[in-house]
Amino acid sequence: MGFSMTRRSYSLIALTFLTISFPCLENANGCCNVYKGKWVYDSSYPLYDSSACPFIHKEFNCLKYGRPDHLYLKYRWQPSKCNLPRFDGTHLLRRLKGKKIMFIGDSISINQWQSLLCMLHAAVPATSGIITQDLHNHTVSTVTFKHYKVSVMLFRSLYLVDVDKETIGRVLKLNSVRNGNLWKEIDVLIFNTWHWWHRRGLKQQWDYVQFDGKIRKDIDRTVAFRTALRTWAKWVDSDVDTNRTKVIFQGISPSHYNGRDWNEPGVRNCSKQTTPSKGSSYPTGLPLAEYVVKEVIRNIKKPVHLLDITMLSQLRKDAHPSTYNDFNGMDCTHWCIAGLPDTWNLLLHAALIK
Repeated sequence: MGFSMTRRSYSLIALTFLTISFPCLENANGCCNVYKGKWVYDSSYPLYDSSACPFIHKEFNCLKYGRPDHLYLKYRWQPSKCNLPRFDGTHLLRRLKGKKIMFIGDSISINQWQSLLCMLHAAVPATSGIITQDLHNHTVSTVTFKHYKVSVMLFRSLYLVDVDKETIGRVLKLNSVRNGNLWKEIDVLIFNTWHWWHRRGLKQQWDYVQFDGKIRKDIDRTVAFRTALRTWAKWVDSDVDTNRTKVIFQGISPSHYNGRDWNEPGVRNCSKQTTPSKGSSYPTGLPLAEYVVKEVIRNIKKPVHLLDITMLSQLRKDAHPSTYNDFNGMDCTHWCIAGLPDTWNLLLHAALIK
């Protein structure tokens, strides 16, 4: 039971996605979609010195673990019809003063969380006071910029919906989001899930799945993913006060293990990739999971912003750790820090100050 839905089955749905919001930056030509563009070389990049950032996990710290090429650090996302707002960490902290921002998801959320921490850390004096805490049995990690009373938080959740330990084993409950009681008290929420939905065997983090009141050994993963997202969407509509809380969902983060995807047949991973793909589109198009995300978000009644990073990230086959990490394993799923997640946060910044 795999990801069985075809691209053709989504063709009609794709035509309706223009209703999903994006940061509309006004310029002489009207409204600019910041997610349409290309990667350009910029000698002023990266935005910070990763060796000075204390928040980077060993899985993402590519320079520390010997990556010899630095060109991947020198690319800036250039929207087609405008420029992204300049990132000013001090201004963002002032704007968020007294507020809490939380990333909720898997290790891709950790990637983006640590990137934002590095960007903010580079903007504030070392004497300004930064407090790091682990809460709720290490489910929640919090970094507080004391002078601004801004907390940047991470809530670890592989599926967003609940996984409960019961007598029969771990049960994935597609219709339950109990953690929402904590989430809805936060000022800015950035959600992400997908990385673990297709895992099987020892890597699968559940034994049974509960769907519409019935316990099953397995379920079509497309159905499971969509059902979980719809449960999350219903929670947003019923429980979140979007006048107080800004809700953001991060698009699907792609991996690069098959060179045919970027017109290099025979290449089996991201090793030795040093430059982005050229142009503004990807040969294989969007992954099917991204269509599910857009379908669900399109039907939410309350305002939810899609951080639509999928296509621009597909172009960055060069930005993964590959073997430049603590465990020397081939990683073409996560991203180097500094690197691509900084651009995700530039886009997040644009959405927050809009």
